[in-house]
Amino acid sequence: MRELTPQLIHSLKHYSRQDLAKDLTAGIIVAIIALPLSIALALASGVSPEQGLYTAIIAGFLISALGGSKVQIAGPTAAFATIVAGIVARSGMEGLATATILAGILLILMGVLRMGSMIKFIPYTITTGFTAGIAVTILIGQLKDFFGLTFQNAPVETMEKLEEVIRTFPTVNWAAAAVGCLALAVLILWPRLFPKIPPSLIAVIVTAGAVKLLALPVNTIGDLYTISSALPRLTLPALSYDTVAAVLPDAFTIAVLAAIESLLSAVVADEMISARHNSNMELVAQGVGNAASALFGGIPATGAIARTAANIKNGGRSPVAGMVHAVVLLLVLVLLMPYAALIPMPCIAAILFQVAYNMSGWRTVIKVAKHSPKSDVAVLAATFLLTVVFDLVVAIAVGLSLACLLFMKRMADVAVVKEWEYVEDTGDGQGRLKPVPSHVMVYEISGPMFFGAADKIPHIERNTGRHVLILRMRSVPAMDITALNSLQRLCEECKDKGIQVIFSHVNDQPMSVFRKSGLYEQIGPEGFAPNIDAALARASELETVLR
Repeated sequence: MRELTPQLIHSLKHYSRQDLAKDLTAGIIVAIIALPLSIALALASGVSPEQGLYTAIIAGFLISALGGSKVQIAGPTAAFATIVAGIVARSGMEGLATATILAGILLILMGVLRMGSMIKFIPYTITTGFTAGIAVTILIGQLKDFFGLTFQNAPVETMEKLEEVIRTFPTVNWAAAAVGCLALAVLILWPRLFPKIPPSLIAVIVTAGAVKLLALPVNTIGDLYTISSALPRLTLPALSYDTVAAVLPDAFTIAVLAAIESLLSAVVADEMISARHNSNMELVAQGVGNAASALFGGIPATGAIARTAANIKNGGRSPVAGMVHAVVLLLVLVLLMPYAALIPMPCIAAILFQVAYNMSGWRTVIKVAKHSPKSDVAVLAATFLLTVVFDLVVAIAVGLSLACLLFMKRMADVAVVKEWEYVEDTGDGQGRLKPVPSHVMVYEISGPMFFGAADKIPHIERNTGRHVLILRMRSVPAMDITALNSLQRLCEECKDKGIQVIFSHVNDQPMSVFRKSGLYEQIGPEGFAPNIDAALARASELETVLR
C-alpha cells in the first residue's frame, strides 16, 4: 500500500514558511474564484446555491488532503451539470446522493486496483485539444458577467451561452465592462510592477472599492445570489434496492467522468509545474471526496482545471493550498458572506479570462498543428471543437475513437508481407538475402498482424512450381485471431496445392496464439524453425521427399 500515500505527506517533509505563505495566498485567491463558480454550477445542476459551496468545501478539502497531485483543486465542474440535473429530475436529491456515494465507492476501488494508469491511453493531442476547449468554454461562460448582459434565458451548454450573448449584447452594461477592463488591466500590469503580490487579490480589492464608492450599477455576488450561511450537515440517504438499481448507471457515469477529468486535470497540472502525480491515490481521494460530499448535501466533484490552473498561477505548490481554499470557503460561508457579496462579477470574469488564457496552451496548439501529422491535428481539432460545442464526454469518446482508428491504420501501414527476391528473378544477385533452393519461396512478414493488416497475407492461387513456403516472422511482435484465420486459410491453400509450410522465428505472443488455436498441432513441430537458416535447412531436407 506504499503507493497509496497522499501527496500531502510527501510535501510536508520539506515544507517551509515560504511555502506556507504561497499556499495561503493561492488558497485565498482560488477560494475567491471558486465561490461564484460553485454557486453557478450548483444552479446549473438543478440544486440550491449552497450545495455548490458544500461540494467545494467538503470534497475540495478531502481531495487535496488525500490526493495524489500537489496542486489539484477539486469541486463542482461544468462537465457534471447536465448529468446531475438529469439525475435530480429523474430520481430527486435522494437518488443524486445515492448515485454520488456509489460513484465514490467505484472510484476508491479503481484506485485500489491500480486503474489510474488508464490516463496513459489518452493521447497528447486529446489532452491538448481538451484543455484548449475548456479554456474557450470558460471564456464564453464569463462573457455575460464581464459585459453585464441581461440574459432572457438561462442556458447551460456553451454554444447556447454564446448564442444568448450574441442575442442580448445590446443590453451591455458599460459600467460593468469598464470594471471588467479595470480588473484585466490590474491583472496584466500589476505583476510587472509588484510581482510578489498576487494581482488577482489586488483586482478584487480595487474593483470592489470602485463599485462601492462610486455606486456603480454593476452586479456583485450579493446581487445575484442568496446563500444560506448554515454549515453542511451529515445526512444519510434512504438507501433501497430500487433506488440503487435505478441510479447505478448514473453512478458509473459519474465515476468514469470524475476519473477521466481529474486525471486529465492532474496531467495538465503536471505539465505546468514539471511534476508527476500519483494517479491511483488521486482516484482514491476522488472517491472519498465524492462520497463525503454526498453525505453532507453536496453534488459530484472532480479536479477542476480552471481552479487548478489558478492555484498554480498564484503560487500554490502543495496540497495545503487546496485545503486552505476549502477552509476559506467555509469561513466565507459562515462569517464573511457580506464582504464576499461585494466582489463584482466582472472582476471574477476578468480573473477567469486570464486563467483561460494561461491554460489554453495556444502556443502548444500551434506547435502541434505545425509539426504533427495531419491525422494528429485532426484529432486535436475534433477534441477541441467537441469540447466547446458539446461536452467533455463526447469530446473524449470521439477523440479516443479517432485516435484508435488512426493508430490501427498506422499499424496496418507498418505491417508488410513481401516475398524475397531470387537470383533467377533479379539476374544480378542483388537483393538476395540467403541462398534459397529453387523449390522454396520465402515470405518476410513484418509488423503487428491484426485485423487491420490481415488482408496483406497472400493467397496461393497459381501453380508456382515450388513445393515449400517459408513464412519468416521474426519481425511480428503480436498477432490477433483475424490474422490467424488468414494464416490458416493460407495453410489450407498450400495443402491443396501440395506445398509444405514452414514458420521461421515465431515470437512468443504469435506462438501462444498458434498453440491456443490448434494451428501448431495441425502444422506439427517440424513446421516451426527457430530461425531462417534452420527453416532453409528443413526445406532442403524436404526436397527429396516432396520430389
